[in-house]
Amino acid sequence: MIIRGIIFDINGTLIDIHTDEGSEDIYRAISHYLTYQGIYLHRWEVRDQYYEIIDRQRQGSAQEHFEFDAVEAWREFMKLNAAGSTLLTPEKLNQIPLFLAETYRGISRHRLQLYPDVKAVLEELHGRFRLAALSDAQSAWALPEMQAVGIESFFNPIILSGDYGFRKPDRRLFEAVLTALEIEPESVLFVGNDMYRDIFGARQLGIKTVFFPSNQGKQQMNGVSPDYIIYRFTELKHAISFFESQ
Repeated sequence: MIIRGIIFDINGTLIDIHTDEGSEDIYRAISHYLTYQGIYLHRWEVRDQYYEIIDRQRQGSAQEHFEFDAVEAWREFMKLNAAGSTLLTPEKLNQIPLFLAETYRGISRHRLQLYPDVKAVLEELHGRFRLAALSDAQSAWALPEMQAVGIESFFNPIILSGDYGFRKPDRRLFEAVLTALEIEPESVLFVGNDMYRDIFGARQLGIKTVFFPSNQGKQQMNGVSPDYIIYRFTELKHAISFFESQ
């Protein structure tokens, strides 16, 4: 097998991240911030409106594997609540949704770090293969997080479900990566931590798979098995050698 490209899932495979979207701190901080924009809502009103908007996004979508749009949710939130404010300018209304999405994620986040040896392995692979990233994530969150841990420059393209409105295992996301790479699926590996979204998803297109059973993701799925399993990231080079010998 000639390997020309490697596609990586991000969160749970490269990045060990933990967030708590139920934290009261998120909604209290946003509630306080909104008072400076002339919007007066209790923290739980902020939470409830935000999730109601996401539910409406879901209900309005025909996608089997729906993905929400965080920035658009906050944009709708601001439209619903801006009428009585004399402090909001058009410029502010344009900027605040992204700010709120970033604030929401930042306050919810408790851990952001690479799994052991990830960066060293990526540095070694970067000169040998085309590397791409494919993740169920929001651009407003994933791109800054990848930059924060120092790995965003390794990947081209970076395909994120939040930009498409649907998540893995939708085959269209995998097709988008292959199209951008301009590589046939039989010359590509996919490395992921979720047996359904990653392994099942990639195998639909005939992509060989490497499973990394981390502290996140679905670990088993009936009728689905990866082509290779690694338990430490340094073992990825052995997986590559295995495929290249076939």
